[in-house]
Amino acid sequence: MVSVNDPSDGLVVGIDSGGSGLRIALAEATSGTVLGTVASREPVRTGPGGISATHFLEQVLPAVTDLRERLAPEVTRRVLAVAVGAAGMATLGDELRAELPGAFAGAWGVRRLALAADAVTAYAGALGQRPGAVVAGGTGMIALGTDLSTWRRADGWGHLLGDCGSGAWIGRAGLEAAMRAYDGRRGGSAALLAGAEKLFGSVAGLPGALYPRTDRPAVLASFAPEVGSCAAAGDPVAAGILARAADHVADAAEAVCPAGSGALVALTGGLFKMGDPLLVPLRAALGERIPHARTVAPAGDPSAGAVTLASALATGTMRLPEDPSLLRLFGDGTPEATASAQVGGGAAGPDEPRGGAETGHRGTDGMRPHLTEQRGGRNQ
Repeated sequence: MVSVNDPSDGLVVGIDSGGSGLRIALAEATSGTVLGTVASREPVRTGPGGISATHFLEQVLPAVTDLRERLAPEVTRRVLAVAVGAAGMATLGDELRAELPGAFAGAWGVRRLALAADAVTAYAGALGQRPGAVVAGGTGMIALGTDLSTWRRADGWGHLLGDCGSGAWIGRAGLEAAMRAYDGRRGGSAALLAGAEKLFGSVAGLPGALYPRTDRPAVLASFAPEVGSCAAAGDPVAAGILARAADHVADAAEAVCPAGSGALVALTGGLFKMGDPLLVPLRAALGERIPHARTVAPAGDPSAGAVTLASALATGTMRLPEDPSLLRLFGDGTPEATASAQVGGGAAGPDEPRGGAETGHRGTDGMRPHLTEQRGGRNQ
């Protein structure tokens, strides 16, 4: 008979929560093989208490129930661990940290839970549990690295204070060059001016249209592909912008990459789909700054990273380090809790995080979103 605690017969749940909604994966505990996924197009709401645990659970609990009933209906197949990666977890995750451990314990009897910043699930998806650095680039930009004992973070400070080299940074620099050309100042680009007018209309009206908007980073980033196109066509100003962006990205990777041979570097996110106009100078900059590190293609996305974390918890193989804001581990399946129990200490209960609780609570009403099921796949 297989023990109910045997991970070989168990399941795990990996959840990726971001600005575009939720992705929920049900997977085999030991292999990480994804049995099926459900996607929600509705982002989890935030309010004065941070990310709403109520709205989160209203989407996740029925979705997982549906997946289990259709994909793994056997009563003996228990959910052994859950991992959640969420945008804003570091600063807005107090309510999730306070309420999710008890909620998952009550719903599924789960006592092993990882709550992570989305940068951590991006790291785990790209590199698994190996030392290195991951740069996640899109509208914004953040770099995260670990030597498996501590985490190091660089940038991710938003378009006003940082996100240097990001899509928003590239787009803003491109629009500045367009405005210089419009004024007849040095450093302008006629090609970028033409591109800006094609996308936004007369650039004379751009400040009035842009400054009042709450989605300024996304608007700025929407011009980054035009900068890439102009650079590919030979515009020296656009090429110079991407060279500076590459330097900024390499600076962030250098700041977080562990020393010594064997470190890996991965680039993940839509920014790097720009191709050679950005990647050629970026590879050169990475080679200069961190010659000891090897650049590799990301093995998976943040959703795969959430499954990686959940599987590691279920099997007792977690190697990524815990951190108060980046990665919190809860329950009786964590290495530290197991060691404590072996020397006579008590493991943390399902509502108690290791390293001190963070509290906060707020209820929010919500409606169940439209869900889209996807089948199959494998976590790397």
